[in-house]
Amino acid sequence: MRMLHLGKYYPPAPGGIESHVQTLARGQANLGHDVTVLCVNHADQGGKDITHSRWKKTTSFTQMDGKIRVERVGRWFGLSRLEVCPGLIGRLRKATGQADVVHLHTPNPLMLAAWWLAGNRETPLVVTHHSDVIKQKVLQRLVDPIEARVYGAAKLILSDSPNYMDGSAILHKHRLKVDVLPLGIDLDRLLNPGIVEVHEANRLKQAYGYPLWLMVGRMTYYKGYHVAIKALAETRGKLVVVGNGPLETELRGQAQELGVADRIVWMSAVLKSQLVSLYHAATALWFPSVARSEGFGLVQVEAMASGCPVINTDIPGSGVSWVSQDMVSGLTVKVGDAEQMASAATKIGDDESLRQKLADGALERAKKYFDAKTMVCRSIDFYKMVCK
Repeated sequence: MRMLHLGKYYPPAPGGIESHVQTLARGQANLGHDVTVLCVNHADQGGKDITHSRWKKTTSFTQMDGKIRVERVGRWFGLSRLEVCPGLIGRLRKATGQADVVHLHTPNPLMLAAWWLAGNRETPLVVTHHSDVIKQKVLQRLVDPIEARVYGAAKLILSDSPNYMDGSAILHKHRLKVDVLPLGIDLDRLLNPGIVEVHEANRLKQAYGYPLWLMVGRMTYYKGYHVAIKALAETRGKLVVVGNGPLETELRGQAQELGVADRIVWMSAVLKSQLVSLYHAATALWFPSVARSEGFGLVQVEAMASGCPVINTDIPGSGVSWVSQDMVSGLTVKVGDAEQMASAATKIGDDESLRQKLADGALERAKKYFDAKTMVCRSIDFYKMVCK
């Protein structure tokens, strides 16, 4: 089959949806399918991520990611996370005409509008609704009419988890065409780390001591970093933070005010092999997200596949607490409750038998539900269904 994925960005751009699109596209291409990804070019000519810079321009170019054709469309500028890309509609119209199926990944206001304006309704459309737009209310009101039309035209709408539809008005409206495709990853590199990764994990344990907590993700409002820093003040151990984003300065200031700055290790970016080592070194992953903008949490799966328990939050109508389940692969606490977060961390840090039970459960759940091969094969079945 000829498949066209419409993403917002594509790796090396950071983000869970970006990683998911790459994993899905690579898996489909490895099965012999012709796969193209169309997205916005997130980086300047030096490779620097400029998505947080309103007036920075990028250029258009096409490259190969293994067997995948990646068309990166240049932008003129960005407003409220909405890119202005004059060349997009023409490229989309051409690419859609050459595909057997189009797979749109949302939230993605630009691609929603571009698909509708491109006007090609003959090629079947599949939409994966990763999350609702929660904070940007004005933007969502502008997007709502287009989103309703695009979702209405889609042959199939996919959710990352069975829980998310309960709290999503748009999914509930189109519930008769909604199915579930849980995000999957390549588990092998996490289940079976190499000698170098194991050695580095042991070094990290010795360097930072026990317990060692880990957070991975962009420093945005819904990730709950501010809750984690408050929780750290109420429990022992060090916290390694992997990521960057618009709230970094504010969060560093908060750590200073609460007297925990010396117990936080800030890592803006790490190699994949280093991240594997961090998962294997950590006592638990902290995932204190506070809003339904967090619909799944792919880093939870990475941690679980590494035998690292997860402390997450019970966000109503989100798939976060479905991915890692309370007393199965980790502990789940109330949203925004730093005291409960700290208490959960203390339980895991002080009770080795509990931690081992959760680590074993995390491994089993990752292997059962979140393997990339299963995800890819199921996606092909969905495509065949809509193309009949």
